[in-house]
Amino acid sequence: MLESLMDELKQIQLKIDKPAVDIDSLGSVMSALEEIRKKQSDFSHQIRPVNEMYKLLEIYFPDIMDKDESDNKDALDKRWIGLVEQADTVRAEMHVKKAEFKQGLISNVQNLIVEVDDFREAFVKYGPSEPGLAPNEALERLKAKRDEFEVIKKKYDTANSGESLFGLPHQEYAKLVETENEINLLDKLYGLYQKTQSTFGLWNELPFLSVQEDCAKMVEIVENFQRDCMRLPGQLKKWLTYTHLKNEIDDMIEILPVIEGLAKDSIRDRHWEEVIELTGV
Repeated sequence: MLESLMDELKQIQLKIDKPAVDIDSLGSVMSALEEIRKKQSDFSHQIRPVNEMYKLLEIYFPDIMDKDESDNKDALDKRWIGLVEQADTVRAEMHVKKAEFKQGLISNVQNLIVEVDDFREAFVKYGPSEPGLAPNEALERLKAKRDEFEVIKKKYDTANSGESLFGLPHQEYAKLVETENEINLLDKLYGLYQKTQSTFGLWNELPFLSVQEDCAKMVEIVENFQRDCMRLPGQLKKWLTYTHLKNEIDDMIEILPVIEGLAKDSIRDRHWEEVIELTGV
């Protein structure tokens, strides 16, 4: 019980000692101050049974406590009183800082509204959805726009927390939500596209003998790709990347049985000669 109370006070102390340099750290300090305020009414009730227990131990078992435990017992009341006094000082400081942060928050929200509008416009014009983009170019643009989105989303999260902290109405960013939904949707397509490109690229480097040995497993993998491709949301199926992806998977579905057939013992040199003639290799 004593150790638990000391640890609880230590955690609150860490929060209240943290300087308020931004909305997040201000929220942490304000949360600690509120925690102390709530505890002031019942902390004495928590301490009393602990103190009474240790008084009995000192009377009947004076040698049972080690030095650390004895020090903690003596320091508990002092730490709590010191924490309450510090909270009063910090609360007065926060009264001034809150006004400054609130004004800064209002300004940041106005800037964020403009930034979200600009980002949405750039995403539509120059993002992965620009018509005619090759799949690899679209993928690179998606990565870049996702990184930009994460930066803006972090600003949104901070502003949203600040609005809650100051009791302000929450600003809505419909265009940010729309863009997030599109990025998450495109991640499904390009996640599968990346997976197939990586897998097929490795297969293209394999010696023929290795392909012979692994052909059954490769067929299973491609069939899984095909199933995942078919399950993609319908709105993605109008994309050039989807068409490219589907064609590559379908081609591999056709090629692997041929390779598997060429691995059979019944294949003779004349069969290879026919393959060479047909492929021009």
